[in-house]
Amino acid sequence: MMLSYAIQYIFLIRSSYAWNIQSFADLVVFGDSWSDAGRLNYITAHNGTLPPVGWTNSEESIAPDGGRPWPSYVGQYTGARVHNYAVAGAVCANSLTPRIYEATGDLFPDIATYEVPAFIADCQYTLSDGTKFMNISSHSTIFAIMIGGNDIGADGFLTDSQIPGTTIPSYIDCVFEQIDRLFKHGARYFLLNTLGAMYIAPQYAMPNAGGLKASQYWPDKYTNLTASSQRMLEQVALVNSIYKVRMPLEVELQRRFPGANFALVDLEELMNDIYHNPSTYFNGTEPYNVTGYMNHCTLNGTDCVRVDNNNPDAFMWYDELHPSEQTWRKIAENFVKVIEGRSKWASYHSA
Repeated sequence: MMLSYAIQYIFLIRSSYAWNIQSFADLVVFGDSWSDAGRLNYITAHNGTLPPVGWTNSEESIAPDGGRPWPSYVGQYTGARVHNYAVAGAVCANSLTPRIYEATGDLFPDIATYEVPAFIADCQYTLSDGTKFMNISSHSTIFAIMIGGNDIGADGFLTDSQIPGTTIPSYIDCVFEQIDRLFKHGARYFLLNTLGAMYIAPQYAMPNAGGLKASQYWPDKYTNLTASSQRMLEQVALVNSIYKVRMPLEVELQRRFPGANFALVDLEELMNDIYHNPSTYFNGTEPYNVTGYMNHCTLNGTDCVRVDNNNPDAFMWYDELHPSEQTWRKIAENFVKVIEGRSKWASYHSA
């Protein structure tokens, strides 16, 4: 009980102090389809082969939201260079919640065995002229992690598809283990997102709030839509409650990352605010739509039809599972506020 009070006290005191990175020059991103900027497209186009060391996406790939991914907007808004290692379909670790990518027959690349190692390899890579491929400074680089939708969703904990003996805290342990690895390689500014409000996405929403009987990402969905939606709600609440307690415990009390600065972004509450106050975030001539979605596909994911009526900026969701590009623009705007130390959706922690 005393430890709990101590954590709450530190959280209240320290969260009022915003971190202040002196010059933001580089953004390094790890995650899944909510951040991917083309890595899974490369893997698909090359029969499962991973991008080589020193690979950069030279084209403006369409993100799973139908437009540009949110890290690209952060780069546009701030002028920072973006190094995006996110892969659609990824989990934190395949040793916990392995998922097969049907297009290749292999496991989706995860953060633990692909994304973080790919970043480290790029840092060590030297071009033919002797210059470093990635020349970043720990004082001007932010490392952003947005992971968990696949870990706890369909084909993950939601459908009891995890490796036997693993738990949701195992997934959270994995996230902090990746932070450990990045910290050892010089990272000092971290932006960690809580789980988004996945229970309001059409794939997981309640039946009276646009919830679907099945989707291309969960074609064999449970028939009890209310039960699956409520379980998703409970899992998101559990994960995010742990993050909010564990972050000050690890950073301030145990001083696990001396000299590092953290922003914990409450992505769940930000998305709920978008959901309940769409006029603050969306525009366009058509009515706001926070329960429907634009891109409707058959259950096998092939034939797709857009229904946005030439007004995509009025929708919160692009498809059953992915927020729209307009939603991500607003989340990118919040990201800028986070790094400026003035986001009401973030708490700040430093050792």
